Amino acid sequence: NSKTGSLGQVRGFSNTGSDREGDSAKVLDTNEANPMEAENQKLRIVKAQPHHLPRVVELMKELAEYEKMTDELFATKELLERHLFGDEASAELLIGFVGSEIRGYAIYFRKFSSFPGRPGLHLEDIYVQPSARGVGLGKALFLEVARIAHEAGCPRLEWIVLNWNQKARTFFESLGAEALEDWIIYRMDEAVLSRLLS
Repeated sequence: NSKTGSLGQVRGFSNTGSDREGDSAKVLDTNEANPMEAENQKLRIVKAQPHHLPRVVELMKELAEYEKMTDELFATKELLERHLFGDEASAELLIGFVGSEIRGYAIYFRKFSSFPGRPGLHLEDIYVQPSARGVGLGKALFLEVARIAHEAGCPRLEWIVLNWNQKARTFFESLGAEALEDWIIYRMDEAVLSRLLS
């Protein structure tokens, strides 16, 4: 991940279009050099639908392998459908197409920032398959999340990047992001919470 129901309706964020023919979607053309064939380089960023989830789970597995965190991956199609589209929806999912294939995704959710006194946006995951990199899909996904945050009046867009992932750090810093070196992330997993409250 970035360590790198609809939120758009329920939470007040703008929505992107779906991938169905005739629906609006962010469509970008790129001429950047890449081994992929030119006719497959049309990019689309769309709001995910439930039928996209099996492919998204596959991409999550790839991301977990890259981040050496497969032992922490428990996401399934059923869990994602419940928490991204059902009554318990608490996050939003974008998917990125190169041509007709889903090659990347981004998950984000609303969080409250107490000092600004307004809700911000947290980018949980942003991932593009290695074979689809170099055509601008990662940047397109990130810019769409940034647009949603900006149009919703969020004072901050934040995410976590693994400290060894220098490529990701360089990418985000090239866009103007600042690393908060003075902050440390703390976490309690389910087992620790159970012990704490027992």
